[in-house]
Amino acid sequence: MPRKKSVLYPVLFMILITAVYTFVLAGINALSSDLIATQEALRIEKSIFYVNHLETDLDDKAIHQLFQSSFETVTTDKMTYYIYRENGDILSYALPFSGRGLWGTIKGYIALSSDFNTVIGIDFISHSETPGLGGRIEEEWYKSQFNSLALDSSPYIVYQGNETKQLDAITGATLTSNAVKEILNNFIANLKDNPEEVMGHE
Repeated sequence: MPRKKSVLYPVLFMILITAVYTFVLAGINALSSDLIATQEALRIEKSIFYVNHLETDLDDKAIHQLFQSSFETVTTDKMTYYIYRENGDILSYALPFSGRGLWGTIKGYIALSSDFNTVIGIDFISHSETPGLGGRIEEEWYKSQFNSLALDSSPYIVYQGNETKQLDAITGATLTSNAVKEILNNFIANLKDNPEEVMGHE
């Protein structure tokens, strides 16, 4: 009997500890879910500002208020995208893109002119690329190459070797660089060919 008790007590103790920690973690998750959702929304708003070359060095409340007044959010059966207007005229569409990178999915936003003929800017919001190599797609020098990029002929994104589109790939990260190129080229080509199919219907 004593032997059974010596085995039973540790088991019961572990069950109790597991139950307590599970309850605590569930409580923390419930309490923080709204905060997490708010931060995720703010991250997207900052990305939309960035691809449109708007000021991002503002406090969170100011960014949210300016976003609400400057952008129209459109949710369709395909995606949620954002329209930037000035004096009633559409200046850009900010659209989400995603595709397979070297180690996982690369997600970001691209701002295009109203006629889809110019990239205004791009930004990456999540990826699993190698830090210091493919992860450098987040660096300003790489993203800024796409600013005001004319989409006059396919393939639209071309690295070194084309006289009119001198974009630099990331040294030591050829696979990630090519992945970004393919993701954007496919997305832009599909968008130009059939915008309603890509953007969806409200």
